[in-house]
Amino acid sequence: MIQGIIIKELAKHPDDRGWLSEIYRSDETAYKPAMAYVSYSNYNFIRGPHEHRKQSDFFVFTGPGEFILYLWDNRKKSPTYKQRMRLEVGKKPISILIPPGVVHAYKCVSKNGGFNINLPDTLYRGEGKKEEVDEIRHENTPGTDFKPWD
Repeated sequence: MIQGIIIKELAKHPDDRGWLSEIYRSDETAYKPAMAYVSYSNYNFIRGPHEHRKQSDFFVFTGPGEFILYLWDNRKKSPTYKQRMRLEVGKKPISILIPPGVVHAYKCVSKNGGFNINLPDTLYRGEGKKEEVDEIRHENTPGTDFKPWD
């Protein structure tokens, strides 16, 4: 387990209409999101790997869609530096808090694609979208150690 990663299985509350799952509660954590977005990924596509200098990501995978989430600890002062994790997510509702300096990528493994939600703790491109993006992209870095594996 990479230090600082928080994984929480989310309860599904089904009824005749479908189901509901609480994905975030401010009374359960000190983490405070600044925004939220949903993304759809096509089958077999990978988003990432990238990391943030200051931003934490709070990913929520509830379906529809299943993913493989890849994590690498790139924080030199972390006791879990260079450790990596591979998680299968989306079958059951789950949230994952990813701190700054942890490289992450995810691959959609559902033929019909899949959705995930992110509640990061900083605004994309800052207030009024006037700042640089807090992102270090590793996708096209030759010789990178951050290659998704299966």
